[in-house]
Amino acid sequence: RSFLSRDDIGIILINQCIAELIRHAVEAHARSVPAVLEIPSKEHPYDPAKDSVLRRARGMFTADDLR
Repeated sequence: RSFLSRDDIGIILINQCIAELIRHAVEAHARSVPAVLEIPSKEHPYDPAKDSVLRRARGMFTADDLR
């Protein structure tokens, strides 16, 4: 949480498996800066269904927008 309030941080990269442990905090973060981006780790493959940023982006578009 301390990283979210710092003015010198614009992007927070976090392994998706760690983001799952604090999903409530990741989902509650609504500001655009710093951006919280979930990345895969060697041990855990990336699952787009769990990515909060990707889910929010999908909610912004309708099926007609993507055609």
